[in-house]
Amino acid sequence: MPPIPMTASVQTAPTAEFIYTPPASLHGARRIVVKPNLGYPVGPPVTVSMAALGRVLAGLRHHNPQAEILIVEGVCSKVSFEAIMAKNGVHALLDEGMRLLDADLLDCVEYPNPSPHPARFKTMWAPKLLQEVDGCISVSAFKRTHLKGEALISASLKNLYGLFPRAKYKARSPNSRGQLHRPSVPLVLQDVYCTLGQFFHGGVVDCTQKFVSRDWQPDRGDSIPIGQVIWGDDLLAVDKAACTVADEAIPSYVVALETYHSKHIPGGMS
Repeated sequence: MPPIPMTASVQTAPTAEFIYTPPASLHGARRIVVKPNLGYPVGPPVTVSMAALGRVLAGLRHHNPQAEILIVEGVCSKVSFEAIMAKNGVHALLDEGMRLLDADLLDCVEYPNPSPHPARFKTMWAPKLLQEVDGCISVSAFKRTHLKGEALISASLKNLYGLFPRAKYKARSPNSRGQLHRPSVPLVLQDVYCTLGQFFHGGVVDCTQKFVSRDWQPDRGDSIPIGQVIWGDDLLAVDKAACTVADEAIPSYVVALETYHSKHIPGGMS
């Protein structure tokens, strides 16, 4: 289980004033993965805005002038990766040291889940690249859907779903990762965090608008203006703060992971 920082740093700013400073652990990094929430051919708030993503990339470049910055996403749509990235305007944000990569085309390895009580997966397949870089940042939208009668919050942790290969985790639809919805998304998210959380040095949640689905569909719903961006050096702390800013209940998976840390990590969690 990756340790949560005892003094996790979280910041919030109005969207227009957002200037991204990466965690100190990434200052001077040579290779960085950025995982944006861009899996659909739909603009914000279904996906992260280009303004927010652009400021994250600019902040990383400012503190890491020579770094190779790899923007990695796996789409969840019939529309191709190339078409979605072009429609969302990602290419305009890239400099010569930045590359856009389709997660479904990357070499994958089996990562162990160190949790003593996995919800479903004792291991999970994800890009080998995660262990070959100096660190990773999740850059997400903020969304609320409804699944099996329960509200599901998607923010920086849920954003990691796009890293898992569809060929391995598809169910009825080849375009999505249905296996990661069984027995439930909140339970599988605990496996996701325990397995991949150690590679992520921080998260950014674009809460300029929050997206509220009328049902389970993550790309059809209503936009509610919030006007804030939340960022920090721990995915759980960032998601918890984003829920507070967006006036949403703290997700069950965040509560469960906090409880685990309080019981099993010396000193607990602040």
